[in-house]
Amino acid sequence: MHVQVAESAEGARQNVREGVRTMGANIRPYALAKEEGSALWFLGTLTFVKATRDQTRGAFALIEQVIPVGFASPYHLHRAEDESFYVVEGQVSFVCDNRWLKVGPGVFVFGPRDIPHGFRVEGTTPARLLILATPGGFERFVVEMSEPAKELTLPPPAPPDMSKLMTLANKYRIEILGPLPA
Repeated sequence: MHVQVAESAEGARQNVREGVRTMGANIRPYALAKEEGSALWFLGTLTFVKATRDQTRGAFALIEQVIPVGFASPYHLHRAEDESFYVVEGQVSFVCDNRWLKVGPGVFVFGPRDIPHGFRVEGTTPARLLILATPGGFERFVVEMSEPAKELTLPPPAPPDMSKLMTLANKYRIEILGPLPA
């Protein structure tokens, strides 16, 4: 299997956009293994874009993420898509509409659009999640907010560019509500 590592931010965006030219009206089956797809560093995670809106006729986007222990997403909501999570590895606490649920491998969590949600990685090992956005389009936010992964490891810890995050969240109809509730 071949792992695709983008060489530049534009290269990563090009990899995602290629679905328009190569799969748009002529959708073709394909398969990607664990850690295959455009490899990105997204907000402190190692992220692989598995399927884009353009590759699925708009139906969904699928993203694989490796997330370090202690990582917490902001409390947020999506106006344009539902966000679903499948925990492959690790322990994750999800909050949806102020209700907490601690889960492990094999658990599916659904975060409907317009409902505030977020998550935090617990335990002693990184988590691996599959994130399904329906309909597709969320992957474009991820790509624009990311930088190409220089290697297939977690990125060095760094604070997010909050100005860029808020601008892109607004562009993609994601509302950042603040830190996760207690």
